[in-house]
Amino acid sequence: MSIHGKTMLPYIVRKVFEIQHKLYQQQIRACSTGRLQEALKIEEEQEFPKINEIKQPEESSFYYPVDKKFKHDPDIGEQFSYSQLRVRLAGPHQLQPKPEADDLQFGKLFTDHMFKVAYHKRLGGWQVPEIMPLENLVLHPAAKVLHYAVELFEGMKAFRGVDGRIRLFRPEMNMARMNASAQRSGLPTFEPEEFVKCISRLVSIDQEWVPHTESASLYIRPTLIGIEPTLGVASSESALLYTILSPVGGYFAGNSGTSTGVSLLADPQYTRSWPGGVGDRKMGSNYAPTIHVQKEASKQGFQQVLWLYGDDHQLTEVGTMNIFVLLINDRGERELVTPPLNGLILPGIVRHSILNLAREWNQVKVTERKITMAEVKKLVYENRVLEMFGAGTACVVSPIERIFYMNENLLIPTMENSDAVWRTMRNTLLDIQYGRVKHPWAIEID
Repeated sequence: MSIHGKTMLPYIVRKVFEIQHKLYQQQIRACSTGRLQEALKIEEEQEFPKINEIKQPEESSFYYPVDKKFKHDPDIGEQFSYSQLRVRLAGPHQLQPKPEADDLQFGKLFTDHMFKVAYHKRLGGWQVPEIMPLENLVLHPAAKVLHYAVELFEGMKAFRGVDGRIRLFRPEMNMARMNASAQRSGLPTFEPEEFVKCISRLVSIDQEWVPHTESASLYIRPTLIGIEPTLGVASSESALLYTILSPVGGYFAGNSGTSTGVSLLADPQYTRSWPGGVGDRKMGSNYAPTIHVQKEASKQGFQQVLWLYGDDHQLTEVGTMNIFVLLINDRGERELVTPPLNGLILPGIVRHSILNLAREWNQVKVTERKITMAEVKKLVYENRVLEMFGAGTACVVSPIERIFYMNENLLIPTMENSDAVWRTMRNTLLDIQYGRVKHPWAIEID
């Protein structure tokens, strides 16, 4: 059938598109007449809170909830499970000699096996997980991870206890943080418990790589990358979740982090994170820009960078660690202060554990609040700074003894007290991790 010599179906379709286009133009004009806010129904102050107006989580809660089932986006698709796990062991020719614990450096050696599971949205979601011999990754040169830094990672450890048992430390928190990073990156999320089971199996297979000493451990690096081979800034519909293992000694070369304190460069011209950014997510894009600054600090003879933010030079993080200050406040009380979880800093698992312990012991006042270099400098002059230390998975607790700020050395008496809080915290955490103290934070691997 035709109308005036035209085929009817294409004619109708074209008319439909013309009508839709006219309606769309009318909507645009309506919005451009001053009724845009009404049309979009946006309340600016409610939708875009300022950094100091953001409600902080309760002091006893973790930044990413771990006591509730994780809610995935509806279009993620099928999840992988431990029951699907396939294991392909390395052959005798692929096994590597185990290093001496005293020779270990951080992140230089890797174990015989790795974990991998692919995600493809077009194939329904997560595919079959597998443990296999350690191998190189094969990526298309257009993979999104290579162009837009669509990736994230976690840092965990396995410890061989005094009883010979191998333990993980609060792995559910790493999983919660990793899923939060994945959502912010447009990457697929996973079931935390299932992934922990897979990681535990991987560690069990490579258990001889867990050092037989309390001065070393097995570092666990779960990683999630976008591998869709397309250019264009968009969510990656294909991803790869993998985990590699590395036996490690102390984080600071030539220093256990306890014999002497670390020295810091605090230069306000450099900023690690900012409000509304991803400073509270563990993404590689947060770390690459810090390498140049770390080199500058090393050139000047300092071990780490004290990251500052804002015109008032707020303390945020030290190197890759959270920072704590033990001081005498205006009421004469000993107060343990650490920056708040306002989006600028990473919500560290060790940070959270230190706050838990300090509140449980109730020997010092514990506060999560903003602290500036002006306040630190004033307190140092008044001999009211007792200790400063960093905390993180890699180093556990690391004392600070010097800060170079605005052409001035600020000496911190962290190493001068025999009953120092940082040392008590470090020893307590190590006692838990190495099984000297039975504690629910330490999860044994069968």
